[in-house]
This record gives sequence, C-alpha cells and structure tokens, in this order.
Amino acid sequence: MAAWDLSVTVEELGPEAPPLKVSVTSDLHIGGVILKIVEKTQIKKDWSDHALWWEQKQQWLLRPSWTLEKYEIHADARLSLTPQHKPLRLGLPNGTTLRLQACFSRPVFQTVMGVCHLLNLRHPEELSLLRPMEVKKKKKDKEAEEEVVYDLTGLRTSSGSAHTLSNGMPMHFADSLQTEAVYKMLSVSLPAPAPETITKMPRTTSLVDKAQVHSRWLDSSRSLLQQGVQEHDRLLLRFKYYCFHDLDPKYDAVRLTQLYEQARWAILLEDVDCTEEEMMLFAALQYHIGKVSLSEPQPMTSCPAMDDLDSALQCLEVKMEAEESITADMLVSSSESEKAIRTLLTCKPIFCLRIGCEVAPDVSVAGQKFCIRLLIPGAEGMNEVYLRCENELQYSRWMAACRLASKGKTLADSSFSSEVQNIQSFLAMQRTNPGANTAQTDDSINTYSLVSPRYHKKYKAKQLTPRILEAYQNVAQLPLTDALLRFLQIWQGLPDFGVSYFVVRFKGCRKDEVLGVTNNRLIRIDLSIGDVVKTWRYNTMRQWNVNWDIQQMAIEFNGNVNIAFSCVTATCKIVHEYIGGYIFMATRTKEQAEVLNQELFFKLTGGHEAI
Repeated sequence: MAAWDLSVTVEELGPEAPPLKVSVTSDLHIGGVILKIVEKTQIKKDWSDHALWWEQKQQWLLRPSWTLEKYEIHADARLSLTPQHKPLRLGLPNGTTLRLQACFSRPVFQTVMGVCHLLNLRHPEELSLLRPMEVKKKKKDKEAEEEVVYDLTGLRTSSGSAHTLSNGMPMHFADSLQTEAVYKMLSVSLPAPAPETITKMPRTTSLVDKAQVHSRWLDSSRSLLQQGVQEHDRLLLRFKYYCFHDLDPKYDAVRLTQLYEQARWAILLEDVDCTEEEMMLFAALQYHIGKVSLSEPQPMTSCPAMDDLDSALQCLEVKMEAEESITADMLVSSSESEKAIRTLLTCKPIFCLRIGCEVAPDVSVAGQKFCIRLLIPGAEGMNEVYLRCENELQYSRWMAACRLASKGKTLADSSFSSEVQNIQSFLAMQRTNPGANTAQTDDSINTYSLVSPRYHKKYKAKQLTPRILEAYQNVAQLPLTDALLRFLQIWQGLPDFGVSYFVVRFKGCRKDEVLGVTNNRLIRIDLSIGDVVKTWRYNTMRQWNVNWDIQQMAIEFNGNVNIAFSCVTATCKIVHEYIGGYIFMATRTKEQAEVLNQELFFKLTGGHEAI
C-alpha cells in the first residue's frame, strides 16, 4: 500500500510552528498516527489526554482503532493534535466566574457532568451551558478588566459518582485555604448585589427578548470545539430544565445555593412576573437569607419540617393521575367538559376535574384575591379555568383538596389537615403585620438591592423599607435551609415559572407566534398580546419528529391533533432537545437518583446527531 504525507499541527510546539509531516498509509489506525507524531516531536510528557481534531470536518477522531481509510482521511486533511481538556471560564448563577478544566471533545452533556462532579453539583442533567449575551466591545473590555476569576484548573477529583466529604466539603476543595474559600462562595449565598449592578444588567422586557435568551443554549449532543468554543472562552452554567429532582440539603449545598441565586436574579431582572406583594416577600426572604448567611455557616442538614423535599419543591402545577368521587367539599370525577366547572361560591357546589387537570395558585393576600387556576385537557389542547374563593380558609381547604385529588387521594387521607396548615402558613408569610417590631433603621437594609428596577422608579427607599421589614417579620425565624426552600417554592408558584420561549411560525400561518416549553406541556402564545391560545400536554403526545432539511418540527397528539412549526429565534434542535429533555426528566425515580441513563437522554434529545 502506497505511503503519503499527513500534515498535523501540534499545539505543544507553539502557534507559529509549522505542521509536522508524517508518512502514513490508509490502513494505519489513529493510535498509530498519534504515536508517529509524538515520536517526531521528541517532547517527553504525558500525551494521554491528547487527541486528533479534523479542522475541515469539525470532527474529533476519538476511536484509536479506526484507520485513516475508515475515517476517509486523505492527504489534504488538516489535523491538529491537541488536549481534550482545556481551560474554560465558567460563570455561575451567583455571579462567580471560575476557570477550570473542561472536556472539549465529548458531547456538552458529558462535559457538564464532569464540571458538576468537580463542583459537587448532583443531577447535572438539569443544567447546561449557555453562551453569554453579546455586548459592545468597549463595555466588554471594561468588564474583562474588572472580572475576578477563581482558578480551579489544578483541582482533580476522584473517580466515582460520590465525593468523600470533609466537614461537608469535597476533599479536593479542602487541599488549600484558597479552594476552601471558593467552595464557600459556591455553597453559601453571596451578599445582595449593589442597586447599580441590578440596573445595568440586561433585562428581557418582551417575549422576543426572552426567546433570544433560549437561542443561546449549546447543543448537548455536540462537543464544545464543534460549536466554536475555544480555550479560555466564557460560558454560563445554568439550570436549564425546571425539574429539580431529589433536592437534599445534606448533599446539595452548592446545588441549592446556585438554584436560589438563579431564582433570585430571575426575580430581580424581571424574567418572571410577580405581584408587588410577592416582590416584597421575595425581598424579605433575600434580606433574611443574607443575614443568616453572614453568620458562621453551619452544615446544611435536613430538618423535620422539610423531610419531604421533593414535595416541598415540586412544581405547583401537578398532573391528575386518578379520578376520585367526592361530593360537597370533595372533588367529583366526570367525563363532562370544562363547562362542568363552576365558580367556587359559599354554596359549596359540586365541580369536576378531568384526568390531566393541573392545579396552581393565583393569590394576593393584600388584594384579598384567592383563586385556583386549573388547566383542563380538552380534545384540542388545554383550557384554562379559574376558581374563586371568598377567604383564606376556604381557599386553603379547596386548594388542599385539589392537590390531594391530583395525587389520586381523597379528603379522607391523613395528609389533608397538614396540607391545609401548610397552605395557611404560606399565606401568613404574605400577610403584613403592622403591629410587629420594625425597629430597624432605614440604613439597616439596602432596599434597592432586594427589588427589581421597576420599584426603584416607583417608590423611594424609605417607602419600601417598612413594607419589606413587615414581610420580614413573617420569615425572620426560618432556618437558612427553610428560607432558601421557601424562596424557591414561591418562585415555582409564579404563573410564568419554568417557561422557555421560542418565536416560531406554525404551518399554515402567516405571522410569527411564540411557543412556550415547560416541564409538562407546550403553550401556543399570541406574540402581539401575549395571550395563551392553546396548550398541549406531553402525556397526550404520541410522537414528535424534525425534518432537518427544512428545519420544521411536527408533533402528533391524541385525538388526531397535529401541529407543525419552524423556529425563528433558535434552531429546531434546541426546541427538540427541550421537549426530549423534559420527557427524560419524567423518567427519573428516587431509586435511580445516582444513576443517569445517558443513552436514553441522547436518544430523546439528540435527533439525527445522537451519539
């Protein structure tokens, strides 16, 4: 077989060094090529992390037993011998920027797994990498000068899924005072940001702006280098899927803190809408969490009040799993349509919930608004219905009943009373307490650091301070863990929580619309006015597929309901990955908490590019 020269650039020789030429034959395997290159460099070092990158094809050659012929590599190929792990700057939800070694050769999903293992973040499938928003050059240069980067490139973890902990800290962080300090920053909430920091941050003021954010997610099925990410580039690590599985403060100090920080910034930057009353409660909880976090940190352990953390942090929109027949104060299953649901009055009428109904609160204690939002599945999608209660007690009982019914339980269940008490406690937190002791001075609370810029313009600080301190009296006694969980629970109860937006064009329509993707349904939204047009649940989905040639997604639901759309602000791959990812999240169980089925994830999210 004839020999020919192959040109290979070797990163260790420097950027100005010419490519090395090695004599090869088509039946030479990739491992043999690397051996020839290493021998020719005469550099003695550990080359085990190096691999060949094919520039023209944007492809890693990771199968050492494959031959050049099998890879279809010819003399005109431009190859590079480069490390698979390279330094990457990673921005976390709390604003901390880390420099660490990340894998540039494996799919992003596996790269995130490696990063999360290093940072002691369980359930990496819930997170992914996001490109930062582009900024003007002058501003970017200024920010780059001011950015503080904490170097963790020297950290090495042991193999296995779990870390050995020392005082609640992974052993590899306990090697030095510097790394210990970094871990504390990751696992303990940072002080509230300065008001000017909040006002300068970019905000998503429209559905189109929000859709642009979700167009920046990296493809989980492809590597960093395949997507143009270079050594020392900056990416953002964020929770992408709003399904927080098996959250346990005993093991999830970093995860809980970073989740809280992502939620806090979502509130401060108005990524999700909330009422003024809710904003004051969020501010009070931030104030309390900040005060408690400043004290000497204690090990994050579970408490009796939050033993069932899955329940405490579950999305408040829940699936109807069974039909339960009850009268008066009890729900009655029926095959009738949503017309059978009547406004809730003191006469205690019977009303109907169909299988697949979702339940969520719509409450304002100050405004004496106590409503329950129901999403009722119909033949062509979901229909929204509101139930109105007259007072807190009535709301608490009906909300508890709805939640129990959604789990296939009746009012005879022993948990009914405790469910009512939990709801009443939640309402009490939003109730102002004028008689409470608010002796703190105006200077004791940095008011504008705790609320979104809208309230900077609407109120003076001295007007906001007493309102925040009144709300603070209701949460002042909460332990740190409970306060964090309570913040997340209220965040999850907001109407816009967990919705990822995409501008799309539905087949047969002449105007753009918005598709909202959540953990259990798709939402069709009118772009001009923001109203919900239709909702389709995943559990009624029969199949979905993508025509990659024309970049159009088609979905078939029960009842011969078919939709098709093309994506405007993002690729169909991102939407496809979101849907498949949420379906994957629904397959997880407590028993499989430490086992991640990567093959299933790629099968559901990868499309035609799945590994």
